[in-house]
Amino acid sequence: MAAAAPAPVRPPEPWRGRGGPRRWPWTRGLFYLGVGFFVLFALFPFYWVFATSLETAGAFAQGTTGLWPSHLTLQNYVTVFTADHFLQPLANSALVATVTTALTLVLASLAAYALSRLRLRGRGLALGFVLAVAFFPVLAMVGPLFFVFRDLSLLNTYAALVLSYLIYTLPLSIWLLTSFFGQIPREVEEQALVDGATRLQALRKVLLPLAAPGLFTTGILSFILCWNDFVFALSFLETPGKYTVPLAIVNLGQSQYQTFYNLIDASVVVVTVPIAVLVLLAQRRIIAGLTAGSLKG
Repeated sequence: MAAAAPAPVRPPEPWRGRGGPRRWPWTRGLFYLGVGFFVLFALFPFYWVFATSLETAGAFAQGTTGLWPSHLTLQNYVTVFTADHFLQPLANSALVATVTTALTLVLASLAAYALSRLRLRGRGLALGFVLAVAFFPVLAMVGPLFFVFRDLSLLNTYAALVLSYLIYTLPLSIWLLTSFFGQIPREVEEQALVDGATRLQALRKVLLPLAAPGLFTTGILSFILCWNDFVFALSFLETPGKYTVPLAIVNLGQSQYQTFYNLIDASVVVVTVPIAVLVLLAQRRIIAGLTAGSLKG
């Protein structure tokens, strides 16, 4: 007697997830289509700036600029780095942003350690005040700060910019690092204290290495805030040799009768691309630092 043939195995339905609810095939396609549309919508302004930076001044003045330059040229970038001395504002911005970021990391680490580890009265109120400062309007501070820096003879100095930037970098950094320090078990620090370390030594040798993703995220965000500032630089700097990048871009390509937007766009590309590449390379650390507070059990 012949054995019965095995029943054919029915393949799983493509619209049913593993142990989950039904998912129609077109839902995932719509999702990726929506994501692609959002990405194109977000990147199109930068692409337009990049295309304009490759256009000649004559073609741009005639209004013949399209989705791709009709007269492709790299002369605008050559002009930015040679004739208009754009390297000096780049160095100025890098100096101010680096000093501010370093001070922010030091001060924010000490404040976040105190708020997350020490038994302080009004800890929640202090954190709320720190967060409220971050939302304070910039223009509301320009007037009072101008008079303070004038009386201290700090106008037209980088010290005025650093002190101004700390007003916005410190609240954000303290908030992020307080959440990140809260994820580190207290037993790790207590073991260091038992071994004879002081609290500062435990912070420097134990907590800070473990909080490296949070420190990296805080540093990147603080650097970007300083790099992109325009209001404080416009209010407190007077000498063109001390201009930062955003302030120099405004004066770039200006003449008595015409504004050369192709030169301005070339400088914008030069300023934006390094920061964008840095953020893309460090996106995993940034996401880990930003989501640290949501992992607390």
